[in-house]
Amino acid sequence: MADIIDTAVKAGSFDTLVAAVKAAGLVDTLKGKGPFTLFAPNDQAFAKLPEGTVDALLKDIPKLKKILTYHVVSGKVMSADVVKLKSAKTVEGEDVKIDASHGVMINNATVTSPDVAADNGVIHVIDTVLMPK
Repeated sequence: MADIIDTAVKAGSFDTLVAAVKAAGLVDTLKGKGPFTLFAPNDQAFAKLPEGTVDALLKDIPKLKKILTYHVVSGKVMSADVVKLKSAKTVEGEDVKIDASHGVMINNATVTSPDVAADNGVIHVIDTVLMPK
């Protein structure tokens, strides 16, 4: 297997996320021992953001880091565990809301592909970029 970053690169649908992680200087962290749970917005999720948002974030590294770490939970939380939770504390510090009543929602994002295994954790693909308060 591969770590979370290499798994995302190999998938081919996370180019924007990988570019953002690189710009924010978080590659070494997400290649680290972990384990981590990454709620990973795919390229279509980033495309839904208002025009210019991604470019603006790539120039505002503190805000970019805050948003990216809001997508990461410490530990390896598989979907069987996620559906039992009502919330999860992110690395950024705030909680994300979890609703498993109709599929699995993380705040306003739908998990489209759960349990993508990586050496140092797990990726759950989501269809919307999560924004901390």
